[in-house]
This record gives sequence, C-alpha cells and structure tokens, in this order.
Amino acid sequence: MQMSASNQLAGIIKKVKVGAVMSEVVVKVGDQELVAAITSGSAKRMKLKAGDQVCAVIKATEVMIAKG
Repeated sequence: MQMSASNQLAGIIKKVKVGAVMSEVVVKVGDQELVAAITSGSAKRMKLKAGDQVCAVIKATEVMIAKG
C-alpha cells in the first residue's frame, strides 16, 4: 500500500471501545499509547480488536513539539 502520509507508527491495539457512532482505539507504540477516534463502522469493518498489529497514520498540517 502506498500512502502520502510520512508519519506512520507501527503498533499493537491495546483496547477498542465501540460506541454507537464513534469508537476509541488505543494503540501501543513502543512505550507510548496513541488514541484514535474512528467511526464505529470502520472499526467493525476492519474487525479491530486488542492484540492486532496496526499502523497508525498521522496526516496533520500542524504538529506541536513540547520540551521541558
């Protein structure tokens, strides 16, 4: 699969919380967790579940960096 987004993070799904319209997907990337909100239709179509290996793709025009 080719994609224009440069920020692709491989990880493993830790938890999927399916709601009526939206679902929350928690992905473990290294020692960090990333939370994605996707449609429940997509979560069901993809049959996402804890333990699945996935790629989190981040396409953003703005990324903040904090140092402190």
